[in-house]
Amino acid sequence: MAEAWEQGAPLPLGQRLRERRRSLGLTLREVADGAGLSVGFISQVERGLAAPSISSLAGISRALGAHVAEFLAQPKGDVPVTLHDKRPLYSVEPPTGLRYERISASFPGSVLSSVITHEPPGYRSEPIRHEGEELFFILAGEITVEIENERTILKAGDSIHFASARRHSAWNHGASTAVVLHVCTMDVFGDREHPRPPPGNGAGSVPPGADAGVAGAGTHPPTTGGPGT
Repeated sequence: MAEAWEQGAPLPLGQRLRERRRSLGLTLREVADGAGLSVGFISQVERGLAAPSISSLAGISRALGAHVAEFLAQPKGDVPVTLHDKRPLYSVEPPTGLRYERISASFPGSVLSSVITHEPPGYRSEPIRHEGEELFFILAGEITVEIENERTILKAGDSIHFASARRHSAWNHGASTAVVLHVCTMDVFGDREHPRPPPGNGAGSVPPGADAGVAGAGTHPPTTGGPGT
């Protein structure tokens, strides 16, 4: 793994997201519904009390009619091969200990987004629903995955594959860092998407069956973020 990537953001992420939302005249509820998240979590992110996962940040960005690259610099997927000691580590602010390594490439027709996540003990993601499907494969450590109130403990060598429109979250309940291969079809890097109009223009909604209004009850702890889910 290469050294951590410096983001060099001019303003804290939460402040930039809040300013964007207010400039559009959107409420917290509208952004939350558009991103498949809870109002409480969006509020925590804006106040710098929680760090969104890259999936959540991509959803929030689209709800704001913006490209995710406006809020997070991520490694480009311009080569098909990545080397274990050359991949940069990066994270979403504020720091929570969760780090990502991008391993998927981008090319015409590609549909997979994949990262290796390094999740510290006690790390818990925000409940979310969004389009597509995803798969976790545990490389080291163990995590608990909750999908619509059904919990599964996964250890090294275990995997889970599910429809992302089902409300889901995960957390590291162990005493060591969990390393997880995460593959999804949501465009978390912004390689395949262009900014969409905010919710007021009929866009920014989650897919049918996602029921974004109940994607979390706003009871997230301050350190919530996500394993890319």
